[in-house]
Amino acid sequence: MILYGREVADKMSEEILNEVKELKDKGIEPKLAIVRVGRNESDLSYERGAIKRAEKLGIKVEVFELQEDIKTDDLVGCIERINNDKLIHGILLFRPLPKHIDENHIKNAINPIKDIDCINPINVAKVMEGDKTGFAPCTPSAVVEILKHYNIDIKGKNVVVIGRSMVVGKPLSMLLLNEDATVTICHSKTQNLKEVTKNADILIVAIGRAKFINREYVSNKTTVIDVGINVDSVGNLCGDVDFDDVKELVKDITPVPGGVGAVTNTVLFKNLVKACKMQMGY
Repeated sequence: MILYGREVADKMSEEILNEVKELKDKGIEPKLAIVRVGRNESDLSYERGAIKRAEKLGIKVEVFELQEDIKTDDLVGCIERINNDKLIHGILLFRPLPKHIDENHIKNAINPIKDIDCINPINVAKVMEGDKTGFAPCTPSAVVEILKHYNIDIKGKNVVVIGRSMVVGKPLSMLLLNEDATVTICHSKTQNLKEVTKNADILIVAIGRAKFINREYVSNKTTVIDVGINVDSVGNLCGDVDFDDVKELVKDITPVPGGVGAVTNTVLFKNLVKACKMQMGY
Protein backbone atom coordinates (compact mmCIF):
# COMPACT_ATOMS: atom_id res chain seq x y z
CA MET A 1 0.00 0.00 0.00
CA ILE A 2 1.18 3.50 -0.84
CA LEU A 3 0.79 5.66 2.27
CA TYR A 4 -0.18 9.05 0.88
CA GLY A 5 0.28 11.96 3.25
CA ARG A 6 -2.43 14.10 1.70
CA GLU A 7 -5.14 11.74 2.94
CA VAL A 8 -3.78 12.04 6.47
CA ALA A 9 -3.43 15.82 6.24
CA ASP A 10 -6.99 16.22 4.95
CA LYS A 11 -8.42 14.19 7.82
CA MET A 12 -6.41 16.17 10.37
CA SER A 13 -7.48 19.44 8.71
CA GLU A 14 -11.15 18.56 9.20
CA GLU A 15 -10.55 18.17 12.93
CA ILE A 16 -8.51 21.39 13.13
CA LEU A 17 -11.21 23.34 11.27
CA ASN A 18 -13.79 22.25 13.82
CA GLU A 19 -11.55 23.26 16.72
CA VAL A 20 -10.76 26.64 15.13
CA LYS A 21 -14.48 27.28 14.65
CA GLU A 22 -15.15 26.48 18.32
CA LEU A 23 -12.43 28.92 19.36
CA LYS A 24 -13.70 31.66 17.05
CA ASP A 25 -17.20 31.19 18.46
CA LYS A 26 -15.63 32.15 21.81
CA GLY A 27 -13.96 35.22 20.26
CA ILE A 28 -10.50 33.63 20.04
CA GLU A 29 -8.49 33.63 16.78
CA PRO A 30 -5.49 31.27 16.75
CA LYS A 31 -2.42 33.03 15.38
CA LEU A 32 1.02 31.80 14.32
CA ALA A 33 4.23 33.84 14.24
CA ILE A 34 6.78 32.75 11.63
CA VAL A 35 10.29 33.99 12.42
CA ARG A 36 12.63 33.85 9.44
CA VAL A 37 16.22 35.10 9.37
CA GLY A 38 17.31 35.87 5.81
CA ARG A 39 15.71 34.60 2.60
CA ASN A 40 16.69 30.95 2.30
CA GLU A 41 14.64 29.52 -0.57
CA SER A 42 13.65 26.32 1.27
CA ASP A 43 12.42 28.44 4.21
CA LEU A 44 10.45 30.67 1.83
CA SER A 45 8.91 27.63 0.15
CA TYR A 46 7.83 26.13 3.48
CA GLU A 47 6.53 29.54 4.57
CA ARG A 48 4.36 29.89 1.49
CA GLY A 49 2.92 26.42 2.06
CA ALA A 50 2.26 27.14 5.73
CA ILE A 51 0.49 30.43 4.95
CA LYS A 52 -1.66 28.74 2.31
CA ARG A 53 -2.61 25.96 4.72
CA ALA A 54 -3.33 28.49 7.49
CA GLU A 55 -5.72 30.40 5.24
CA LYS A 56 -7.69 27.22 4.57
CA LEU A 57 -7.87 26.51 8.29
CA GLY A 58 -8.93 30.04 9.25
CA ILE A 59 -5.70 30.67 11.17
CA LYS A 60 -3.86 34.00 11.18
CA VAL A 61 -0.14 34.18 10.37
CA GLU A 62 2.31 37.01 10.97
CA VAL A 63 5.77 36.77 9.40
CA PHE A 64 8.74 38.35 11.16
CA GLU A 65 11.40 38.64 8.46
CA LEU A 66 14.80 39.53 9.90
CA GLN A 67 18.08 40.45 8.24
CA GLU A 68 20.61 37.66 7.92
CA ASP A 69 23.22 39.68 9.85
CA ILE A 70 20.94 40.22 12.87
CA LYS A 71 22.67 39.92 16.24
CA THR A 72 21.72 37.22 18.74
CA ASP A 73 20.43 39.77 21.26
CA ASP A 74 18.22 41.42 18.64
CA LEU A 75 16.73 38.07 17.63
CA VAL A 76 16.08 37.29 21.30
CA GLY A 77 14.36 40.67 21.59
CA CYS A 78 12.08 39.82 18.67
CA ILE A 79 11.19 36.46 20.21
CA GLU A 80 10.50 38.05 23.59
CA ARG A 81 8.09 40.52 21.99
CA ILE A 82 6.24 37.59 20.43
CA ASN A 83 6.26 35.74 23.76
CA ASN A 84 4.56 38.73 25.35
CA ASP A 85 1.98 39.21 22.59
CA LYS A 86 -1.20 37.57 23.88
CA LEU A 87 -2.71 37.54 20.38
CA ILE A 88 0.05 35.19 19.12
CA HIS A 89 -0.22 31.58 20.28
CA GLY A 90 2.65 29.77 18.53
CA ILE A 91 6.12 30.42 17.16
CA LEU A 92 7.75 28.73 14.16
CA LEU A 93 11.45 29.60 13.93
CA PHE A 94 13.24 28.49 10.78
CA ARG A 95 16.52 26.70 11.36
CA PRO A 96 19.41 26.35 10.90
CA LEU A 97 20.16 29.91 11.89
CA PRO A 98 23.20 31.81 10.53
CA LYS A 99 26.41 30.57 12.16
CA HIS A 100 27.09 33.81 14.03
CA ILE A 101 23.90 33.41 16.10
CA ASP A 102 24.03 31.54 19.42
CA GLU A 103 21.31 28.95 18.76
CA ASN A 104 21.33 27.67 22.35
CA HIS A 105 20.46 31.15 23.57
CA ILE A 106 17.63 31.36 21.04
CA LYS A 107 16.20 27.93 21.95
CA ASN A 108 15.86 28.94 25.58
CA ALA A 109 14.31 32.31 24.68
CA ILE A 110 11.16 30.80 23.14
CA ASN A 111 8.31 30.45 25.63
CA PRO A 112 7.69 26.67 25.95
CA ILE A 113 3.92 27.13 25.74
CA LYS A 114 4.32 28.83 22.33
CA ASP A 115 7.11 26.48 21.15
CA ILE A 116 4.99 24.43 18.75
CA ASP A 117 7.94 22.85 16.89
CA CYS A 118 9.83 21.67 19.99
CA ILE A 119 12.90 23.89 20.02
CA ASN A 120 13.01 24.80 23.72
CA PRO A 121 14.80 22.14 25.84
CA ILE A 122 11.78 22.02 28.18
CA ASN A 123 9.65 20.60 25.37
CA VAL A 124 12.46 18.25 24.34
CA ALA A 125 12.49 16.91 27.91
CA LYS A 126 8.70 16.50 27.85
CA VAL A 127 9.01 14.39 24.69
CA MET A 128 11.56 12.19 26.47
CA GLU A 129 9.22 11.81 29.47
CA GLY A 130 6.10 11.23 27.40
CA ASP A 131 4.53 14.36 28.91
CA LYS A 132 1.56 15.25 26.68
CA THR A 133 1.55 18.90 27.82
CA GLY A 134 4.62 19.51 25.67
CA PHE A 135 4.98 19.86 21.90
CA ALA A 136 6.79 17.21 19.88
CA PRO A 137 8.62 18.24 16.69
CA CYS A 138 6.33 18.35 13.66
CA THR A 139 8.14 15.91 11.36
CA PRO A 140 8.42 13.05 13.91
CA SER A 141 4.79 13.68 14.89
CA ALA A 142 3.81 13.46 11.21
CA VAL A 143 5.37 9.98 11.01
CA VAL A 144 3.29 8.79 13.96
CA GLU A 145 0.14 10.39 12.51
CA ILE A 146 0.64 8.47 9.24
CA LEU A 147 1.13 5.14 11.00
CA LYS A 148 -1.99 5.66 13.12
CA HIS A 149 -4.13 6.90 10.22
CA TYR A 150 -3.40 3.78 8.17
CA ASN A 151 -3.91 1.50 11.21
CA ILE A 152 -0.35 0.23 11.11
CA ASP A 153 0.20 -1.40 14.49
CA ILE A 154 3.09 0.10 16.44
CA LYS A 155 2.71 -1.56 19.81
CA GLY A 156 5.35 -4.23 20.37
CA LYS A 157 6.60 -3.97 16.78
CA ASN A 158 10.25 -3.96 15.78
CA VAL A 159 10.84 -0.41 14.54
CA VAL A 160 14.17 0.64 13.06
CA VAL A 161 14.98 4.35 12.77
CA ILE A 162 17.94 5.30 10.58
CA GLY A 163 19.18 8.71 11.71
CA ARG A 164 19.90 10.13 15.17
CA SER A 165 19.43 13.86 14.74
CA MET A 166 17.56 15.99 17.26
CA VAL A 167 15.33 17.12 14.42
CA VAL A 168 13.93 13.67 13.54
CA GLY A 169 15.74 10.53 14.71
CA LYS A 170 15.98 10.99 18.48
CA PRO A 171 12.58 12.60 19.17
CA LEU A 172 10.87 10.17 16.79
CA SER A 173 12.39 7.24 18.65
CA MET A 174 10.99 8.61 21.92
CA LEU A 175 7.52 9.07 20.40
CA LEU A 176 7.60 5.48 19.17
CA LEU A 177 8.75 4.20 22.57
CA ASN A 178 5.80 6.07 24.07
CA GLU A 179 3.59 4.02 21.71
CA ASP A 180 5.16 0.81 23.09
CA ALA A 181 7.27 0.05 20.02
CA THR A 182 10.61 -1.76 20.32
CA VAL A 183 12.99 0.78 18.77
CA THR A 184 16.44 0.36 17.27
CA ILE A 185 18.32 3.53 16.26
CA CYS A 186 20.86 3.13 13.46
CA HIS A 187 23.40 5.61 12.12
CA SER A 188 26.58 5.89 10.05
CA LYS A 189 28.58 3.71 12.49
CA THR A 190 26.01 0.90 12.70
CA GLN A 191 27.46 -2.48 11.73
CA ASN A 192 25.55 -4.96 9.53
CA LEU A 193 22.92 -2.32 8.73
CA LYS A 194 21.18 -4.44 6.11
CA GLU A 195 20.67 -7.27 8.60
CA VAL A 196 19.14 -4.88 11.13
CA THR A 197 16.80 -3.17 8.66
CA LYS A 198 15.63 -6.41 7.00
CA ASN A 199 14.28 -7.57 10.36
CA ALA A 200 12.24 -4.41 10.87
CA ASP A 201 8.46 -4.41 10.89
CA ILE A 202 8.62 -0.65 10.35
CA LEU A 203 11.66 1.07 8.83
CA ILE A 204 11.90 4.86 9.13
CA VAL A 205 14.66 6.55 7.15
CA ALA A 206 15.90 10.08 7.92
CA ILE A 207 19.51 10.38 6.80
CA GLY A 208 19.47 12.91 3.95
CA ARG A 209 21.06 10.61 1.33
CA ALA A 210 19.15 10.31 -1.91
CA LYS A 211 17.86 6.79 -2.69
CA PHE A 212 20.25 5.21 -0.17
CA ILE A 213 17.88 2.42 0.87
CA ASN A 214 17.21 -0.17 -1.85
CA ARG A 215 15.64 -3.64 -1.85
CA GLU A 216 18.71 -5.11 -0.14
CA TYR A 217 17.66 -3.35 3.09
CA VAL A 218 14.00 -4.42 3.22
CA SER A 219 11.70 -7.43 3.16
CA ASN A 220 8.12 -8.16 2.18
CA LYS A 221 6.99 -7.55 5.79
CA THR A 222 8.47 -4.03 5.97
CA THR A 223 6.47 -0.82 6.24
CA VAL A 224 8.78 1.95 5.01
CA ILE A 225 8.42 5.58 6.10
CA ASP A 226 10.71 7.84 4.09
CA VAL A 227 11.40 11.17 5.82
CA GLY A 228 14.14 12.28 3.43
CA ILE A 229 13.77 15.09 0.90
CA ASN A 230 16.56 15.21 -1.66
CA VAL A 231 17.19 16.04 -5.30
CA ASP A 232 18.34 13.17 -7.53
CA SER A 233 20.88 13.25 -10.35
CA VAL A 234 18.35 14.56 -12.86
CA GLY A 235 16.92 17.23 -10.57
CA ASN A 236 13.78 15.46 -9.34
CA LEU A 237 12.67 15.39 -5.71
CA CYS A 238 13.26 12.03 -4.08
CA GLY A 239 13.57 10.48 -0.66
CA ASP A 240 16.24 8.52 1.19
CA VAL A 241 14.63 5.35 -0.18
CA ASP A 242 14.80 4.19 -3.79
CA PHE A 243 11.02 4.11 -4.18
CA ASP A 244 10.94 2.42 -7.58
CA ASP A 245 13.35 -0.30 -6.48
CA VAL A 246 11.49 -1.29 -3.30
CA LYS A 247 7.81 -0.48 -3.88
CA GLU A 248 6.90 -3.90 -5.32
CA LEU A 249 8.70 -5.72 -2.51
CA VAL A 250 7.73 -3.95 0.71
CA LYS A 251 4.41 -4.15 2.55
CA ASP A 252 3.76 -0.37 2.68
CA ILE A 253 5.69 2.76 1.73
CA THR A 254 5.36 6.55 1.79
CA PRO A 255 6.17 8.38 -1.45
CA VAL A 256 8.42 11.44 -1.81
CA PRO A 257 7.02 13.93 -2.50
CA GLY A 258 3.51 13.35 -1.15
CA GLY A 259 4.29 11.42 2.03
CA VAL A 260 5.58 12.70 5.38
CA GLY A 261 6.15 16.24 4.11
CA ALA A 262 2.48 16.60 3.23
CA VAL A 263 1.55 16.01 6.89
CA THR A 264 4.25 18.06 8.63
CA ASN A 265 2.78 21.55 8.38
CA THR A 266 -0.67 20.22 9.28
CA VAL A 267 0.85 18.91 12.53
CA LEU A 268 2.21 22.43 13.06
CA PHE A 269 -1.33 23.83 13.08
CA LYS A 270 -2.60 20.99 15.25
CA ASN A 271 0.06 22.02 17.78
CA LEU A 272 -0.89 25.69 17.35
CA VAL A 273 -4.53 25.01 18.22
CA LYS A 274 -3.40 22.96 21.23
CA ALA A 275 -1.15 25.86 22.35
CA CYS A 276 -3.98 28.34 21.87
CA LYS A 277 -6.33 26.26 24.01
CA MET A 278 -3.71 25.88 26.75
CA GLN A 279 -3.05 29.62 26.83
CA MET A 280 -6.78 30.38 26.93
CA GLY A 281 -7.39 27.86 29.70
CA TYR A 282 -9.35 25.30 27.64
